Amino acid sequence: MTTTPASESATPRRDRVTRRAALLATLVALPVTVAVAGFTFAKLSPDTPAAAPSPSPSAARPQSTAPVEMPAPTLAERPAIVCRALMSQLPASVRELNQRPVTAGPEQNAAYGDPALTVACGGSAPIVAPTDDVWTINKVCWHAAEEADATVLTTVDRETPVRVRVPKAYEQPLQWVTPISDAVVAAVPSAKSAPAGCTA
Repeated sequence: MTTTPASESATPRRDRVTRRAALLATLVALPVTVAVAGFTFAKLSPDTPAAAPSPSPSAARPQSTAPVEMPAPTLAERPAIVCRALMSQLPASVRELNQRPVTAGPEQNAAYGDPALTVACGGSAPIVAPTDDVWTINKVCWHAAEEADATVLTTVDRETPVRVRVPKAYEQPLQWVTPISDAVVAAVPSAKSAPAGCTA
């Protein structure tokens, strides 16, 4: 009878164990490799564009660029200088409303969008009743008055009043004067007094 050496009989068993270990390692490594490849592809591929924001009523249709009709009363020398300085500081757009030409007084008037949001510098200060609300926006104090088709906001803490007429088509009128407030701070000096409720 032929005797097989112990080292030879152990070899097939060792091969089976080795193959099983290799198969197990492959089964474990494959999902990991797929996950890493997927992560790498996701990082390297272009970002999926975000959904476009819903257009506002003013951005949903073409805006008129025709001149906006505005009066231009004669101003005294000092207010005229202040108003010219303000017009030079106003932004090219207020939110998505682009600036439009005006029919008169571009040195004291400005207009944006369609329907037109208007800015008028000079004129008389509003009468602020003790019960009226005043709002401080970016260090400028505004008094609000309601009209049938617009909210009229007028500065009450500046040496020369600035009046902004915000059509009802634009919600939350106080938000529309934020960039205008910045221009007012830069160009229109503070008044010596302001109504109670105005804070810096």
